[in-house]
Amino acid sequence: MGIINGFLRLVTWWNGQTLGTQIYTARKGVSVGEDAQGNRFYETRDAKRRWVIYNGEVEASRISPDWHGWLHHTFDTPPSKSPMKHKAWEKPHQENLTGTPMAYAPPGSIRRPEPAARADYEAWQPE
Repeated sequence: MGIINGFLRLVTWWNGQTLGTQIYTARKGVSVGEDAQGNRFYETRDAKRRWVIYNGEVEASRISPDWHGWLHHTFDTPPSKSPMKHKAWEKPHQENLTGTPMAYAPPGSIRRPEPAARADYEAWQPE
């Protein structure tokens, strides 16, 4: 770990865990599991507090619904011990793409690479 990465981890929370979170995790955390994106999940020994250490950028939409339910005490057992069964029609989890080039752009949006041809509109031309 370089000096710049160490400094960023010391003063920012969006670049992974902070120094305080790392110390708290080392002292009181029990590893519960890891999801497909590499995020690690922990809880205290008495199972009262649960938290996640992100693999990369801290973005809440990167947590799958299974782990989200466990983090918020909806489920008692973590998905690493008893995975949830998903229906065939359910799509795999996808993070929020808003603000990225891969975000959804509806037809007619100026963000689309090729604008949609419009037959119901004719541009005004001065006489």
